[in-house]
Amino acid sequence: MNKANLYSFSGTNLGTFSLPKNFDSEVNMKLLAQAVHVYEDRAHIGLAKTKTRSEVNRTKKKWYKQKGTGGARHGARSAHIFVGGGVAHGPQPLKRELTLPLKMRRKSLEVVLTLKAKDKEILVVDGISKITKTKEAKDFLSKIVKREGRKIKRWTFILGSADREVPRFLSNLENVDTVSYKDLNVYTAFNGGTLVFSKDLFEDKKTVKKSK
Repeated sequence: MNKANLYSFSGTNLGTFSLPKNFDSEVNMKLLAQAVHVYEDRAHIGLAKTKTRSEVNRTKKKWYKQKGTGGARHGARSAHIFVGGGVAHGPQPLKRELTLPLKMRRKSLEVVLTLKAKDKEILVVDGISKITKTKEAKDFLSKIVKREGRKIKRWTFILGSADREVPRFLSNLENVDTVSYKDLNVYTAFNGGTLVFSKDLFEDKKTVKKSK
């Protein structure tokens, strides 16, 4: 069973916290790569478009006669080889529909959480809802960095319903994101740096099992 360092909202080290079973799952890197690819692909709505030779605003009249000029044969100047002409094989709007089944989404999230736990990139905070100022949140992060003894470039706070006011005090901090546990997905966890979980999340076992 993987464990994570447990801190109070003031930054005091309270020991270690035993993480649930879904933080100690079998690692499947191919599944993780597939899940991240699906989330990245769906982030691009696919509306890039170039005009073809039939769409550009140029005359469609034949440029010069077919024979006798000594030059190559050409039709309208809307051809892609001319400046101002259409684009050949350019991007067209594409509706992306890559999806991932629910079981695979849940399993891939467990893989990320397992890797994060093994790399000591998961922290648990008791009483995080007691933070009422941005300065308190900043001081908390500074103390955590000192106690962890490593440089942390990015933070992602995973919060519960009892912590709904906390994002207000974290939003102005650099490289700090917040996400509700029910909205946590593979992409957010994978790119979230150090994940900071509210201890209240683990007190309700039903909440932990309903990972997205």
